Amino acid sequence: MRKVLLAATAVTALAAAAHAERYVLITHTQGTDPFWPVVERGARDAATAVGAEFDHLFAPSGDMADMARLIESATASQPDGLIVSLPDAAALGPAIKAASESGIPVITINSGLEHYQEVGALMHVGQPERLAGEAAGQRAKTEGANKALCLNHEAFNTPMVERCEGYFEAIGQTLNMIDVSNDVAQIKTRTAAALQADPEIDALLAVGPHVCEAAADAVREVGAEVHLSCFDLTPGVINLIKEGRAAYTIDQQQYLQGYMPVTLLHVYNTNAQMLPGSNIPSGPGFVDASNAEAVEALAGETR
Repeated sequence: MRKVLLAATAVTALAAAAHAERYVLITHTQGTDPFWPVVERGARDAATAVGAEFDHLFAPSGDMADMARLIESATASQPDGLIVSLPDAAALGPAIKAASESGIPVITINSGLEHYQEVGALMHVGQPERLAGEAAGQRAKTEGANKALCLNHEAFNTPMVERCEGYFEAIGQTLNMIDVSNDVAQIKTRTAAALQADPEIDALLAVGPHVCEAAADAVREVGAEVHLSCFDLTPGVINLIKEGRAAYTIDQQQYLQGYMPVTLLHVYNTNAQMLPGSNIPSGPGFVDASNAEAVEALAGETR
């Protein structure tokens, strides 16, 4: 009898060991933005730490309908949790809500702080975008910005617009924003054209790191004197700050946007649905000449 019990216990243990948790990250990147590999790295590191399987899905088209289909496909595979960026709640909400209603726990990240509850997500990990924009604008105003322009590479993405709106609210000006696309060559061309069309522009806000780098090239090409502030980190952005060509960048610590949701979903699934009592703001923080060197080795890796 004892041998039978031991054998049954061993079979049960093997069955439990054979089932690893699986988490799926679905983001709105087109694969060209250097921001998202850092998010993915954070999620993969967390999955490794908790012994879970992990997949990252994105639609190269950048189309919200394609992203919604990815969410539906991931839901059909019945993962132990979904982590989803939410740039367009109207387009993505039905697919996310269907996942939640089917019993799959969902955490939204990056975009979508104001809408995570209405789509059925448990919580949100990310940066309050309007407040981040306000922080950038307050500092730009202190540093002498008079007439500004915001460079938005994702016109469809509400949080990108919120960054611009917060910036202009803080400096006390009417929103002045252009769509520069997600293509680096076009970002440079459109920024240069805007500066040439209005020589009074003396401040630029670039709401993405590749936008910042391309904008800096445009400023140099035009020969303008411009206060350039940015969002997020890459080695190129760090170099611009060290060279004095960019004043600062807002760091939303996107590694945490990948790492924390996987960890939280693991705790939720293994500890009777335990969750923090509030959302987790991953930013904003400033990186400027005073601390750029300290984070330089991590830019594009975990920062």
